Amino acid sequence: MASWQEIEREVPELAARVVQIMAKGKHKTMATLRKDGSPRISGIEVEFKQGEVWFGSMPGAVKALDLRRDPRLAVHSPSEDADEADPSSWSGDAKLAGKAVEITDEGVRASYGGPPGQEFHLFRIDVTEIVLTRVDDDAQHLVIEMWHEPTGHRVVRRK
Repeated sequence: MASWQEIEREVPELAARVVQIMAKGKHKTMATLRKDGSPRISGIEVEFKQGEVWFGSMPGAVKALDLRRDPRLAVHSPSEDADEADPSSWSGDAKLAGKAVEITDEGVRASYGGPPGQEFHLFRIDVTEIVLTRVDDDAQHLVIEMWHEPTGHRVVRRK
């Protein structure tokens, strides 16, 4: 698993585009796993700072309880509709997957800037995969650019 800083060093352009797309809206969608293994979708806000991907949640939130039981997760960027007259103008969407690590160290929690005097869950994501999907400049292909640990970076074009 990799920190965001490691991904930025390995594939800086891809990492920058993922951050740019994730920043298009405050709310992202996160998938976690319930006790029975079925998926749970939740709204989430993530931050890319200090070389890591961070998110918090309210105390006792079911997504936090899911992650304590099974730390695997996926996060999807806000989505926008493509202009049908100009599909290549679509900025695309971004996804990342990995494992959540709950942060209990009070010094780190304080530096994160959580709500003063309030309890909250704080997680860092150890990233195993990022995927950026977009349409090429000629609007002829769907371009899927990805980084997976341990295979690294690759690009797939689909007609």
